[in-house]
Amino acid sequence: MTPPPGKPITVVLVDDHPVVRGGLRALIESFDGFRVVGEAADGEQAVREVQLHRPDAVIMDVLMPHVDGVEATRRIVRAAPGTAVLVLSMAEDDDVVFAAMQAGARGYLLKGAAQEEIDRALKAVVAGEAIFGPGVAARVLGLFAREPQSATPFPELTPRERDVLELVAQGRRNAAIATELGMAPKTVANHLSTIFTKLQVTDRSAAIVRARDGGLGRGRPA
Repeated sequence: MTPPPGKPITVVLVDDHPVVRGGLRALIESFDGFRVVGEAADGEQAVREVQLHRPDAVIMDVLMPHVDGVEATRRIVRAAPGTAVLVLSMAEDDDVVFAAMQAGARGYLLKGAAQEEIDRALKAVVAGEAIFGPGVAARVLGLFAREPQSATPFPELTPRERDVLELVAQGRRNAAIATELGMAPKTVANHLSTIFTKLQVTDRSAAIVRARDGGLGRGRPA
């Protein structure tokens, strides 16, 4: 809901780069009728800031350490449904855009958007509209045009996380997954931790069940 006349639109900024947050703060506060009430460097901090300030809008980056922007959006929409999330990110691949939309983002702009575009998008999402930048709009239309059976399973996962989950569903252990995907075992473990959080499961066995129910794990066995 748009704030009453005379009351500024309150905004929380979420980005893991302090310089970017500083630039965004200066930009948003240069607009008429806006006030920045909080900042966060990752998704977990973002949820706390939203719960503390109950802003009208959040400008959310997607690719962040610890809790990423998609998961943070999901938590914010659940905890503060009156807060509109506007994604502002470098990420423009279909999986990320679709995951952000599914999580409840009301808008998606690419970094580098014009000042007027950000101003207009913030006002639109606070008013309850959905808005997408020119570089994203065509993808959104394409995503909605897909047949249901061709939708990517677990769109909340990044492509790399889905690769890891596919191998976990095949019964592979972390060392084998690391070899297969050319990454360190610790990196595999970090991916698994994020996957468990996104799928809302507590252990490997539950993740395997979810993955197989979603159609993964049908490749060659371990």
